[in-house]
Amino acid sequence: MAHLSGAEYLASIYGTEKDKVNCSFYFKIGACRHGDKCSRTHIMPTFSQTVLLKNLYHNPVIDMRQADAFSKVGQNNKEEQDYFDDFFEEIFAELNEKYGQVEEMNVCDNIGEHMIGNVYVKFAREDDAERCVKALENRWFNGEPIYAELSPVTDFREACCRQYELGGCGKGAFCNFMHLKPISRELRKKLYGDRRSPDRRRDRRGYGGGGYGGGGGGKYRPSFRFSFRLFCDLLGCF
Repeated sequence: MAHLSGAEYLASIYGTEKDKVNCSFYFKIGACRHGDKCSRTHIMPTFSQTVLLKNLYHNPVIDMRQADAFSKVGQNNKEEQDYFDDFFEEIFAELNEKYGQVEEMNVCDNIGEHMIGNVYVKFAREDDAERCVKALENRWFNGEPIYAELSPVTDFREACCRQYELGGCGKGAFCNFMHLKPISRELRKKLYGDRRSPDRRRDRRGYGGGGYGGGGGGKYRPSFRFSFRLFCDLLGCF
């Protein structure tokens, strides 16, 4: 292995468990349960293909404040699925039309405060993602302000809970790895057409691995190209 300079080494470990300064969990998931109280730094990217719309989706099961609501999360019935599909299509269609091609859109089914209702939109181009964030400033949805920011998440395979994808997660909806809410097969075909669309619940290739927080995800090593570019951007190397 070629010897790495100091800057190259720091870039190579950026966002991994070896990084003692920056929060690897925020880098991988785009959200951290410790928030501003985290002992490690959360660095919001200055460029990314992915936009995070915080807490945008309101799960009607949770909103009804039922005594057994938490146990019902993830147990879709037709009424709830239709409600979610309508929401998903509305957001996807508007962003895809106004700001550029949406490669992938995912909605968290988790109920932890830092993840509940989070919507991740990955655009084909970084410029489109940046334009989207700026355009959504001071915008409202369903009577509430939209909170949009660029997210470090670009590979959702590493952010998702493997146990959940395989059929069951011991932490349930409070897991700190993404439990992605699936859209219907009909809507997937309508939105993505012939493009290969993501379907996390059917992916059985085992991306992630067990580990952090018991949820899944495992050890993550961001690409050297991406981490070095981000590190140098932060330091003003270029």
